[in-house]
Amino acid sequence: MRAEIQNTVSEIEKSLALLRQRMDYETAQYRMEEFNARVEDPTLWDDPENAQKLMRERQTLLDAIKTHDDMKQEVADNIELIELGEMEEDDEVIADAEAALKALVAKAAEKELEALLNGEADSNDTFLEINSGAGGTESCDWASMLARMYVRWAEKKGYKVELQSMTAGEEAGIKSAAYKITGHNAYGWLKSESGVHRLVRISPYDSAAKRHTSFSSVWVYPVVDDNIEIEVNPSDIRVDTYRSSGAGGQHVNTTDSAVRITHIPTGIVVTSSEKSQHQNRDIAMKALKSRLYQQELDRRNAAINEAHENKGDAGWGNQIRSYVLQPYQMVKDLRTSHETSDTKGVLDGDLDGFMAATLAMDVSGKSRADAQAED
Repeated sequence: MRAEIQNTVSEIEKSLALLRQRMDYETAQYRMEEFNARVEDPTLWDDPENAQKLMRERQTLLDAIKTHDDMKQEVADNIELIELGEMEEDDEVIADAEAALKALVAKAAEKELEALLNGEADSNDTFLEINSGAGGTESCDWASMLARMYVRWAEKKGYKVELQSMTAGEEAGIKSAAYKITGHNAYGWLKSESGVHRLVRISPYDSAAKRHTSFSSVWVYPVVDDNIEIEVNPSDIRVDTYRSSGAGGQHVNTTDSAVRITHIPTGIVVTSSEKSQHQNRDIAMKALKSRLYQQELDRRNAAINEAHENKGDAGWGNQIRSYVLQPYQMVKDLRTSHETSDTKGVLDGDLDGFMAATLAMDVSGKSRADAQAED
């Protein structure tokens, strides 16, 4: 085989090796036999919650094994086709097999990244909050651009997006917005987006066409499912109802149905304004539990905890990513050094490259730039 194809096969094999490592492939079959034995237990469904958890864990392992084995077999089949094509000097067979291997590189890389999403809550749905920071009207407009960016990203993933609450800016954009994003690994993908995002551009609100810098913050919390118990003492919360000041149209309530819950010990405030008062209270309580659970996750991870303690205001010195539209075009993550000049693509939701770089850094403890420097 040509060196180019050997390199392609080598890339796929590296991804497969990581998949084996993450699922502990050597014991996977033994664990599957254990799962199957427990599934056959006639008393399994006496405890529906544990039964459902067991079935999810079994299906996750089954999918991981099948994905790995199918890709491994596909590599072997295409190598065999290339060798056969070379023997018979059939360029068409060789070209088809090479194309299949190149497509498999992308698939293997995607599965490799998904294998990194094995944290306690990574598979959960997520809450996403966006708040405008320093910059006035310009910052509110930037917050609305970020909201659009994440909605586009979620839609491309096939996730369900539900607006929980929104407060409009005084002149343009939004002061804040909260969404619930539903889909497998929604929290695992989005958790790396928590932090302050900085925009540099020629302001459309400045008649002198000067360059402005704006900031908005993004915070991500996992939706707490039935397997995670978070107790909230009723005496620790204050519940207020108020009239929503949404972005207009369907987001404007005619009654005081919006709900704000304040958790007094921590100062956490959550709101919901898109449903009835009863639904808003339920949504806000779930959001509060998710925020409290996120705090617990942070306490378990010293690096994340330190980042949250020092996050400060949405302004200079606290940003995780810069989006520069003038005088040049560049989006750069300050944690991983991952960057792209395709600013339009990023603002249209092409965020996987940034998320992948951060996931890889979380596992290795090094940014991609650091790893390349060592190489």
